Amino acid sequence: MRTSLLSVFTLLTIFNINYAQDRVTGQPFATRSEVLAQNGMVATSHPLATQIGLDILKKGGNAIDAAIAANAALGLMEPTGCGVGGDLFAIVWDGKTQKLYGLNASGRSPKNLTLDYFEKEGLEKIPALGPLPVSVPGAVDGWFELHGKFGSKPMTELLAPAIDYAEKGFPLTELIAFYMQRSIPYYESQGFPNIEDTYMVQNGGRLSNEGEIYKNPYLANTYRKIAEGGRDAFYKGEMAKTIANFIQEQGGFLSKKDLASHKSEWVEPVSVNYRGYDVWELPPNGQGIAALQMLQILEGYDFSNIEFGSTEHLHLFTEAKKLAFEDRAKYYADMDFVNVPVAELLSDTYAEERRKLIGERANRYEAGEISAGETIYMTVADKNGTMISLIQSNYRGMGSGMVPPKLGFMLQDRGELFSLKRGQANTYEPGKRPFHTIIPAFITKDGQPYVSFGVMGGDFQPQGHSQIVMNLIDFGMNLQEAGDAPRWDHTGGNSPTGETPEGTGQVRVESGIPYTTVRGLMDKRHKVGFTRGAYGGYQAILWDVENQVYHGASESRKDGQAAGY
Repeated sequence: MRTSLLSVFTLLTIFNINYAQDRVTGQPFATRSEVLAQNGMVATSHPLATQIGLDILKKGGNAIDAAIAANAALGLMEPTGCGVGGDLFAIVWDGKTQKLYGLNASGRSPKNLTLDYFEKEGLEKIPALGPLPVSVPGAVDGWFELHGKFGSKPMTELLAPAIDYAEKGFPLTELIAFYMQRSIPYYESQGFPNIEDTYMVQNGGRLSNEGEIYKNPYLANTYRKIAEGGRDAFYKGEMAKTIANFIQEQGGFLSKKDLASHKSEWVEPVSVNYRGYDVWELPPNGQGIAALQMLQILEGYDFSNIEFGSTEHLHLFTEAKKLAFEDRAKYYADMDFVNVPVAELLSDTYAEERRKLIGERANRYEAGEISAGETIYMTVADKNGTMISLIQSNYRGMGSGMVPPKLGFMLQDRGELFSLKRGQANTYEPGKRPFHTIIPAFITKDGQPYVSFGVMGGDFQPQGHSQIVMNLIDFGMNLQEAGDAPRWDHTGGNSPTGETPEGTGQVRVESGIPYTTVRGLMDKRHKVGFTRGAYGGYQAILWDVENQVYHGASESRKDGQAAGY
């Protein structure tokens, strides 16, 4: 069935037919209508998590309460993308103060692990799996920071639905079942302990299939301890001791002191104005400003005369991406350790200089001179006008393969994203936050909230953010259509991890990009390819200030749902 559908899609693409057309509205790319509601909206990558968030809103909770409850559910229901072993970032529009707040809840590297260690071991890159890439998981502290500043209901009530599902079980969705059946055997083959006990023994000793009931009683117990004991139940005491001892037994360096000293950071979101709309991201150590740099460059072109999905559209977009990502490789890092020239990188003057480098053909660029990785994304809005844009991840799907005994989750491997080359902005140091791929986004218009959105997917995320902004603003798509429209990405170029591949990289296009565009890109000397599953996962909520109505949209490439009341 899947193969035949793919063949049909390929034929439709070749003949330039937009198969993804809404049957009611006739919108060329929408797979479904937008969801509309007045009192609140939740959009996540799992329908049950969406319903949990919606229930919290209906019971009088606010957007932050609902987001925490839904995120906890996703850690259970979508362990292939997130969990309490990972990090978290959020942008909050507070309906009371009428302003944006940014939270960086990413963890730091072990203080006892040095660059010298990697050099003595002869490592040129931090491994993707095992104990060495494990950094402090920041998600739980992120929950409590959000809750302490904005929350209204007790954490025991917010985590109760996820605890109940973890104990009683829930049916696995198609996509997550597929990912788990592909991931778990691989981790097992590496000889990592506690994989079978955590993910299989509790479910009859085998991997669950789509539609079968999946349980995680260990995670239920972990959530209960967090709900009752607060963030210290995770970062101090027995749970922290279990995590630290396990990592050190496996040859790693994460310690109880690393966990106990962890703290999140409230940061000021940064923005650029794109054709009258302010697009907001968080500053590094994340890659959000890459999307802003791309938009600054692309604003210099008149897209009212450029067709969506055309050769010119993809060419200009790809070249802008290359320029921004070279700066990403050189400058983006933990701002507690290096001076990242954010203002200069986002300035109109710098964008104009970089734009001049774009020609008619694919090119290779270097970073400008400045003087001076699977994830979940979700968003919630409430009746008081508060909106939260939240992204959370373990990196590389489920993470490092390191599963502490009887806690029910896997630890992240974000440390892989450090560079081991001395003298770079993102070079490994003890107690440093690694370069991060996960980024939430927000759009305001005339000082009022407009769209809370995100597009997960590693290096694709700034590209996805920019594509969504352009779809909404340049091409006039509605919220659902903007996410369902065919996507593309560019791979290649220098990386914050120190990798320096040759050539101009590759443009990979999704079904729905016309074959004439593919030929046109080839004529401009782009290398063009095709891939599946690399184009992220989108959720979004739009506030229609005129009608006082929320619009919700959910990613058609995932299992998700937008719902409101």
